This record gives sequence, structure tokens and C-alpha cells, in this order.
Amino acid sequence: MQACGQQATEVNLCHDRLVEASTTTAAIVAGGRARRFAGQDKSRLVVEGRTIIVRQVDVLQRVAGRVFVVGHASEPFASLNLPTYPDRIPGAGALRGIYTALTVDGPDAVLVVACDMPFLDAAMLARLVAMSEGRHGAWVRTARGVEPLLACYRRHAAPLIRAELDVGRMKAGAIGRVLNMAEMTEDIVAEFGPPERLLTNLNSPADYARVVQHDV
Repeated sequence: MQACGQQATEVNLCHDRLVEASTTTAAIVAGGRARRFAGQDKSRLVVEGRTIIVRQVDVLQRVAGRVFVVGHASEPFASLNLPTYPDRIPGAGALRGIYTALTVDGPDAVLVVACDMPFLDAAMLARLVAMSEGRHGAWVRTARGVEPLLACYRRHAAPLIRAELDVGRMKAGAIGRVLNMAEMTEDIVAEFGPPERLLTNLNSPADYARVVQHDV
């Protein structure tokens, strides 16, 4: 079956949804400095013939009625017709990006993903949305720890996150101390495909080279 939305501009045209569009939005967090890539926009890296940002939108539009970007520059995403919101609290940082995503008007459930993850899976994201019901959210946990930028948050988490930011606690992976988060374990991830592929993120040029060489 052909994936819906061959173009990233078709965000609102998906007819192959796994989640009711009115219940969920999705934020791609692209506010990092990408120092290991000499400042290059990682969302524009090409994986299997398409840029990561286009791959992500094609997946996210199956589980969200609206897709937007959280980042400090809107120009890179203008050609894709993706709304871009700067951090509400200036400065780089994953937790600021998560907080900003939760303050953008929309439905209660907000999927939040890092801009450097090329192999997102719609069914896995839909499961995160379902797992987040009745909690502050749901995220993936592996042997390395939690993945705060592969998660679904509910909007009532925003004040608790803001309180952490206001006292200088900036580590996104530590917000589980104040949030009630469901956890998708690696065993659950494996129901949707190889975890090492689905959870790939491109932190360094070496990671990108490994993906290009099809080692994941």
C-alpha cells in the first residue's frame, strides 16, 4: 500500500489515519544546534531517497490532524508549508521544545519527536497516543533510558514542565520525576519492527554514515 502524502505539503490530505485527526497534533522538535554536523540542518539529511523531514511528515500525518515544527528558524520549513514556532523560553534544549509544543493551540494529545529520527512508525506512534490516556503522557524506554523526544504528552503536563524550567531543571529525561508517564518498553517497540531501526536518531556523522550504508 502506498503511504499517504507523497509530498510533505499534503499534511491535511491523509486518508489512511490510525488516530482520529481531531484528537492529536504532532510536533517535530528541530531547535538543536547540530554542532556535530557543523550546524547543518539534520532534518534535511537524505535517507533512502527522501529527506528526514519529509519522511517524518508522511508518517505523522497518519496519526495527527496537524503537524508543526518547534525551532528557532522558520525559513528551512517554509517550502513544506509547515508552521514553525520558536521556543517560548529562548535557548536550545529539548525540554523547552517539549514545553513549546504543549503551548501551541490544539487538541489534548501532542506527539513530540526529534527531527533526526528517519524511521518513525505510525502504528507505534498511535500506540503511544493510546498509552498516554489518563496520564501526563507516554514515552519510549530502552536500556539507555527514556526517550523524551519520542513521546506523546497531554496538555496538562505543561504547567509541571514549566515549573521545572523556572527552577533551572532543564534535563528532559528527568521530567519523569514530576510527570506520570506510561512507558513503552523495547519489547513493545519490537512489535512494530526492529527497535534498533525504529529508534535510530542521527546524533553524529558516524550515525548518518551507518544509516546510509544500511547498517540499521
